[in-house]
Amino acid sequence: MSNDTKPKSKSGWLNILVDYGPLLVFLGVYKFYQPPETSTFGEIAAVIYGTIAFMIAAVAALVFSKVKFGHVSPMLILSTALIVGFGGLTIWLQDERFIQIKPTAIYLLFGTLLLGGWLRGKALLQVLLEAAFEGVDQDGWLKLSRNWGLFFFALAALNEVLRAQLGFEDWLWAKLWVFMPLSFLFTFTQIPMLLRHGLALDDRDEVVKDEPPTA
Repeated sequence: MSNDTKPKSKSGWLNILVDYGPLLVFLGVYKFYQPPETSTFGEIAAVIYGTIAFMIAAVAALVFSKVKFGHVSPMLILSTALIVGFGGLTIWLQDERFIQIKPTAIYLLFGTLLLGGWLRGKALLQVLLEAAFEGVDQDGWLKLSRNWGLFFFALAALNEVLRAQLGFEDWLWAKLWVFMPLSFLFTFTQIPMLLRHGLALDDRDEVVKDEPPTA
């Protein structure tokens, strides 16, 4: 394969921007937007306008990934589709719960896909991350897919607990200050296993740069 046809490598910060940028846009609009008194959305106006910005930012992140990196991961396509779908329901029904349910749906979908592939002996994460993790053997890929699948199910359960216990704004901040650190911490816990299964020492930084999206 020629160099011109290979996907462009991601930098760590750009990868994080693609994954978490739309959420930051939503938080910014929700926190600082002051809707006019004549707004047709009433008290939920900040959520609605934040949702519109969220949907636009998610699509923009997808386009950016295609232009900058040369490809769009299936996980990013699925998460963007769910953002647009649940965002549309939020706007139509004017119910903020759809925004809160969206992460649960994404985590359950990703967890089901990864564990389903693992049970069938197929490491779906290998399709997404093989270029970053050169040298990892098949058993390592299967373990990584299994572990991320279980982690996604744990995140789904945690999201439901926080959704039930916290107010909407507190839940939004938890998405940033709880879920993102947990994702990075979990990623680091996978490095020893990957090293045992052939990951080159020079590739350790790529584990963090190319982690599956969890926004």
